[in-house]
Amino acid sequence: MSKLFIYYSLSGNGDVVADEYKKNRYDIVKITTKKQMPKSFFGCIMKGGLLAGLGKKAALNDYNKDISAYEEVVVEFPIWNGKPACAANTLMSDIDFSSKKLTFVLCSGGGEAPKTEAKLKEKYSCNVLHLKDPKKNPDELKKLLF
Repeated sequence: MSKLFIYYSLSGNGDVVADEYKKNRYDIVKITTKKQMPKSFFGCIMKGGLLAGLGKKAALNDYNKDISAYEEVVVEFPIWNGKPACAANTLMSDIDFSSKKLTFVLCSGGGEAPKTEAKLKEKYSCNVLHLKDPKKNPDELKKLLF
C-alpha cells in the first residue's frame, strides 16, 4: 500500500512525527508558507493564534497536490488557539482526501482541540490523533497508528 505523510511544522513537532512515519515507509511532504511567522515566540502566538482562530489560510510554497497515487494519507499540523494552523486550512482546501484512508495528527503545546477534532470527523471519514508537544514528550509518539 502506498502511504503519504504530509505536514506543516513551525516548532519542530511535526518534524519529529515525520521521522516516525518515514521509519514506517511513508513518503514525506513538508509544506511551507510563503510568509514567515514572527521570530519571537510571543509574536508567533499572537499572530498565528489570531489568524488561526479566524480560520484564515496561508499562502503556501509550491508542493505536489496530486495524492492520487496514495491509498493512505496522514496529515499533521499544529493547533493554534484551538484551531488548525493557517497552512493546514490551505492544505485542506487544496486537496481532495475523500477516497483515501485518512488520519489527522494534531500537535499542540497545551490543551486538546475537541471542536477541531469533531469538525474533521464530520467532514472526512478519518481517524484523529492528538499529540501534546511530541518534541518534548517523545512518549506521545506511541499514539501513532501504523
